[in-house]
Amino acid sequence: MTGMPENQQMTPAPGTAAKTVLVTGATGYIGGRLVPRLLEAGHRVKVLVRTPAKIAGVPWLADVEVIQSSLDDGDALRAALEGVDVFYYLVHSMAGGAGFEAKEKAMARTAAQAAVEAGVDRIVYLGGLHPSDVELSTHMRSREAVGQVFLDSPVDAVVFQAGVVIGSGSASFEMIRHLSEALPVMPAPSWVRNKIEAIAVRDVLHYLLGAASLQGPVNRTFDIGCRQVLSYAAMMQEYAAEAGLPKRFVLALPVPAPKLAGMWVALTTPIPLSMSLPLVESLQHDAVSREHDIDAVIPQPDGGLTDFRSAVSLALGRERDGQVTTVWSNAGADADPLPSDPDWAGHRVYLDDRTFSSDVAPQHVWTIIEGIGGKNGWYSMPLAWSVRGWIDSVTGGAGLSRGRRHPHLLAEGEAVDWWRAERVERGSLLRLRAEMRVPGRAWLELSVEPEGTGSRYRQRAIFFPKGLSGRLYWLAVLPFHSLIFPAMSRNITAAAKALQDEESKPASHTA
Repeated sequence: MTGMPENQQMTPAPGTAAKTVLVTGATGYIGGRLVPRLLEAGHRVKVLVRTPAKIAGVPWLADVEVIQSSLDDGDALRAALEGVDVFYYLVHSMAGGAGFEAKEKAMARTAAQAAVEAGVDRIVYLGGLHPSDVELSTHMRSREAVGQVFLDSPVDAVVFQAGVVIGSGSASFEMIRHLSEALPVMPAPSWVRNKIEAIAVRDVLHYLLGAASLQGPVNRTFDIGCRQVLSYAAMMQEYAAEAGLPKRFVLALPVPAPKLAGMWVALTTPIPLSMSLPLVESLQHDAVSREHDIDAVIPQPDGGLTDFRSAVSLALGRERDGQVTTVWSNAGADADPLPSDPDWAGHRVYLDDRTFSSDVAPQHVWTIIEGIGGKNGWYSMPLAWSVRGWIDSVTGGAGLSRGRRHPHLLAEGEAVDWWRAERVERGSLLRLRAEMRVPGRAWLELSVEPEGTGSRYRQRAIFFPKGLSGRLYWLAVLPFHSLIFPAMSRNITAAAKALQDEESKPASHTA
């Protein structure tokens, strides 16, 4: 990439001058964590999202201006950028297919032109760390091209290039974790020997935040990393050591095919094939910083950069404490809204509808509903759910291993195993939209309402078949539904009853 000379010295603005910033990608892993930090630093924040419902449950919602639009709408983007000093472009599709690179580049050009017309001072972009003398993968090549679009624009640009990002809920962390935990001895492709410079998500956010207050012009790329270079195999071994697992042995085999490796990752981790393939492709070459010029521009965080082992420890600690604020699986998924009852908007529909009345208070039933999935399970035939999840992973679906961000709390847009929370009416209704591989569209709706001195639990499995294959699929799973769903409704109510009984016990006192 081109830009200003690498040895030019710049200094941060004295203090932290308040800016007006626009963040795209606020529903994503990095953007969702950057917004509260920008607010804490005193900046005025706008967020541009396609689906505002996806940020309905975030704690910072009332403190930002929400603009509903998409990045390919140049007029709407220019209007959103009016009065904006710094434009954070934090979007990158993990989808592929014909025309992917051209579409990404066209969106970047639209964004750059809108920034010029609106008088924006700076664009900040997060790209990928990569060598300069090799043929890059489609996704890495696209990220480089997007960064170059911004550098070629009249608007000043800061383009960060980061490698593997380690943090609670990040795709790279989950990939390392699940691969490390899968087998004590693991055959792996030869790229596990490649040199990788990871970076903790907290340090990525430190640099992104610092870019808002730089005195310019800047207009160049900066490599960012933890300054600790490991092989991917060594990172897996370091993870195992930090997680208290026995020593892992990684056998690097001469298997260059990234598609085969991507399928293996999709099978053994919660990362679906659509994401695991570009992640694996990005590991085909060394990813190490070529320069450390960022030190002359943005000072390192207090205490220095976070080494890989410490980043793993922090991520595991946040997960144990239920403090994961964003996860990779909640990024980039648009809702596919369920047509309104009762006519289903003309769709052919199959329905499994069950109710269960009990003397359990509604709030206890809701606690079980909101905590469903992940380590809490699905309250019926766990083996059957596991087998179905394995089949889904093998066929390229989400599978069950995505888990959930928090064991008890759920917000709209979050992933729950192979489902996504499409609607959350806290205390009464949870609607989950299926992201498993099925010939049609499916939802699972769980609700509770008061009934006398107790409650009435309702459970609906809803399926819109696609063609003949969809109808045959529903007929094939009916025998399993007749076993799973009745037990599920009973067991959820029983779990709520146990919770109510436990909370009603008098507190014990010791002398």
